[in-house]
Amino acid sequence: MNPQRRALLCAGPLAAALPFAAGGAAAAPPAAALPALPKVAAGTTPEMLATDQAYWKAVAAQYDTTDAVVQLDNAFWGSMARPVLAHYEQQLNMVNRDNAWYARMRFPADFEAARAAAAKALGVGVDEIVLTRGATEALQILIAGYNRLRPGDTVLYADIDYDNMITVTRWLEQRRGARVVSIAIPEPFTHDNVVAAYVAAMERQPKLKLMLLTHVNHRNGMVLPVAEISRLARERGIDVIVDTAHGFGQLDMTIPDLQADFAGINLHKWIGAPVGVGAAYIKRGRVADIDPYMGDAAGDDIRTRVHTGTVNFAAYLSLPTALDLHAHIGVANKQARLRLLRNRWVEAARGIEGIEVLASADPRLTSAIASFRLKGKTSAADNFALSKKLVQEHGIFAVPRDGLASGACLRVTPGIFTPEAHLDQLVDALRKVAKG
Repeated sequence: MNPQRRALLCAGPLAAALPFAAGGAAAAPPAAALPALPKVAAGTTPEMLATDQAYWKAVAAQYDTTDAVVQLDNAFWGSMARPVLAHYEQQLNMVNRDNAWYARMRFPADFEAARAAAAKALGVGVDEIVLTRGATEALQILIAGYNRLRPGDTVLYADIDYDNMITVTRWLEQRRGARVVSIAIPEPFTHDNVVAAYVAAMERQPKLKLMLLTHVNHRNGMVLPVAEISRLARERGIDVIVDTAHGFGQLDMTIPDLQADFAGINLHKWIGAPVGVGAAYIKRGRVADIDPYMGDAAGDDIRTRVHTGTVNFAAYLSLPTALDLHAHIGVANKQARLRLLRNRWVEAARGIEGIEVLASADPRLTSAIASFRLKGKTSAADNFALSKKLVQEHGIFAVPRDGLASGACLRVTPGIFTPEAHLDQLVDALRKVAKG
């Protein structure tokens, strides 16, 4: 889909020639009403609210969740809350009914409204983002399209980066003639040794021109000091592309806080929009450094950098409702609650002999995600077997992750609807599996 072309269609000669164009198709339904949540007393901090069981029980009541297992993999995508799901179903029915009549005549304007809502939430200009089907598509566009590399220039990624993004980064060897190198992040990781690892890489690679940085990695959940690393890179003339698929929405931040000119964003993870909604960010003035999509005209309109074909119209139409609910709960409140849930199991698991926890006690490096493994069991096979054991014997689902230089692990990710008792069940299960 190219919304720019659709907008031209609706505003151009064809639209003017249609006798029914002024009336158009049925307008998209308005955003859903937000649920009533318990009133928060003045002066209540996010950390205080994080312990308010009544408040978070009311939030959890907005979600339908499985009782088949203790679901501790909430990082794949974010469940839609009931108001978002209801709105999405309403939009889906409308689009299915009105078909091209709606898609050609009204969707371009509704799509741009959704894009504007996303830009506001992200803290950027509308001209600085383009909506995509997810962070993967956004980052593929940014990495593959980055055109400032010359043969022999160096590109850097780390073991914490997402598999598909590593693949695209390595493809720059073929596409641009770049030299692609990687680093392993130290474990246990600290703020200082992580920053030092990137500084050392910058100093070792005098021809380094581009780095991939993952804001919150999907393996052990470490929050990378992206802003600090980005500033150090800029001083050396190095660009960074930030993968904030797991950052935006669960951390209290906006895109300018990253101090980076390029970022890939997911809106169907921690925001809870329908699956298939993300965004690419290109700072104003930098669009020319990313190639237009194949066959699209060059220019400074960011929308010419993406062309995904026909999209899930209803998913984009429901994005403003998801953003409204996200703001209604409050990102700082969500972050504090997720941190409390994460710490509940992490701190207990640290005291279990035979369990290795991959997580930092430094709040600067803390997200909802953290990981563990049995000590000495670092293979992918070991951790797939452990995941299977937790499901079959304890009814707990935690997903195996591979790719860290130190080996594979199991990732645990609560959601804002996760009851504390589920984390306690995990800890009890870890005590049992650690005994063998």
